[in-house]
Amino acid sequence: MTYTRVRHQSLFLLATLIAFGASSWAQEREFQVDPSHSSVKFTLGDVLHTVHGTFKVTRGDLHIDSGGKISGEILVDAQSGESGSGMRDHKMHKEVLESDRYPQISFHPDRIEGPVPSSGTSSVKIHGMFNIHGVDREITVPAQVEMGTDRWTANVHFTVPYQKWGMKNPSTLFLRVNDSVEIDLMATGTIAPPAAASAQ
Repeated sequence: MTYTRVRHQSLFLLATLIAFGASSWAQEREFQVDPSHSSVKFTLGDVLHTVHGTFKVTRGDLHIDSGGKISGEILVDAQSGESGSGMRDHKMHKEVLESDRYPQISFHPDRIEGPVPSSGTSSVKIHGMFNIHGVDREITVPAQVEMGTDRWTANVHFTVPYQKWGMKNPSTLFLRVNDSVEIDLMATGTIAPPAAASAQ
């Protein structure tokens, strides 16, 4: 195989990948989050066992343009957090999250790294601002995205180093917990038709 032929094949492959990435968002789309079928789960380890809990998604809407830029927000009710222990949850809300003072957790994405086909499953990275305890933090999170005809689902996993981010570690003399918590967001909802999205 000659150098010229290899070069032409490489250029063809590059052009194909670029075209695929561009065609993934050939039209603008509006994504509405369905709170009743979306969830946030958290996992916190301690010396005795692993604590699991949930938060409720309150609302969300996302807009993706033809260049792959994303805007919008996903909002979570900080006061809805629960782990199955009233005493532990009271401590979490009063001393760690201070949810009376900061009742909302939010994520405002601004770009997607990687192509998302109009149907099927893909792996991407989503960059944006994550707000918790009243402070914006810049994060990039991996996401598994599944696109259907009129519905979508995204599963996102990331770690919140809450103590490093200025929140109190609730450890006591007899109970030690990790200084970071694992977050799993599952968001799902509807996709607006291209005509409806472009008309807005």
